[in-house]
Amino acid sequence: MTDSSLDLFAPVQLGPIRLRNRVIKAATSEGRSPDGLVTDEPIDFHRRFAAGGVGMTTVAYCCVSREAASAPGQIVMDTRALPGLRRLADAVHEAGAAISAQLGHAGVVAPKKLTGVTPVAPSRFVNPTSLAFCREIRRDEIRAVVDQFGAAAQVAVDAGFDAVELHFGHLYLPSSFLSPLINRRRDEYGGSIDNRSRFVREIARRVREVVGDRIAVIAKLNMDDGLPGSIWIDEALRTAQLLDTDATLDAIELTQGSSVFKPMYLFRGDVPVREFAQSMPPAMRPGVRLFGRAMMGSYPYEDLYMLPAARQFVPVMRNTKLVLLGGITNREHLETAMREGFHLMAMGRALLREPDLVNRMAADAGVRSRCNHNNKCMVTVFGRTHCVLDPDQRYGAAEPLPNSAESAAQA
Repeated sequence: MTDSSLDLFAPVQLGPIRLRNRVIKAATSEGRSPDGLVTDEPIDFHRRFAAGGVGMTTVAYCCVSREAASAPGQIVMDTRALPGLRRLADAVHEAGAAISAQLGHAGVVAPKKLTGVTPVAPSRFVNPTSLAFCREIRRDEIRAVVDQFGAAAQVAVDAGFDAVELHFGHLYLPSSFLSPLINRRRDEYGGSIDNRSRFVREIARRVREVVGDRIAVIAKLNMDDGLPGSIWIDEALRTAQLLDTDATLDAIELTQGSSVFKPMYLFRGDVPVREFAQSMPPAMRPGVRLFGRAMMGSYPYEDLYMLPAARQFVPVMRNTKLVLLGGITNREHLETAMREGFHLMAMGRALLREPDLVNRMAADAGVRSRCNHNNKCMVTVFGRTHCVLDPDQRYGAAEPLPNSAESAAQA
């Protein structure tokens, strides 16, 4: 049953910007930007969500440097990308939505084959999925990464974006500093959770210094990552409290899981082992088929599956709005999130399946998402992220049949 007193689709303030409604298209790595530059493909991709009714769409993944990439086809936030980013922002604005750039450094997830350099981590670390060695990042490099986030945020401002999202989740470099499993440093960036939170606070502070009140600043923060001895809710609450006290962020989007091990903890639902095996080099496919489920993890899908953890953060926030993510597929879920104290809601897979879902939910409270959580979209990040059940995205838009109404009209 829906609650008519909750005006989900009215404009809402997010820091210095005003969104037309509370729904954000969550970041989903896109693979549509060869050479780190925006092409027509990401413009068309995000225009669909804007035209479909979201309040804001999030461009992902935007690397703060070429060494920060996690997969091919990602945007590099430097001045070379500005013309394309401006076209992208203009297209989204013309369709009525705001636009955010997810800024990140992949750290332990950055493949050397792609970046050309050994990946960095808070401490020496071997990625259990790729078996890649990661060297310990130096203190001068930490300062350089903080500045890279600031420079990338300036590019977003110059391109006409409305917000940036700082990727502090999924055990990418900032998130891995929060993890006692990966961060074993003995300097001011290691040890207590206050020390381990220093890096993300410095990034948020630097970005706010750069952008001022021209755009909104959001952080995507892990509540827990599903790995024993790593990030869990108790310390994540402290990190969120420290960021909230700094008052450098306009919102925190709460997330779970890791890109290092057992990634299904983030997604839940079907485990696409066969599809992942097929995407690997032939020599690796038998091993992925045999051990892929154990490496990826298996967790049943439930609606609003991040809510039990996320509601712990509501009473902690004083200055910062919260964004709920995870298993939001219909209007009742949006209303539940509002009643629980969340200001905004982020949707990912459901919008990949149906970019116009928000408009349809606004028009009809009974609309349900067609997403069946098969999670085969996860594998598409190695190419062009899309819903495998959407023929236009998987195969390209079909040509009209010769006897179609459209052909007749053209004739």
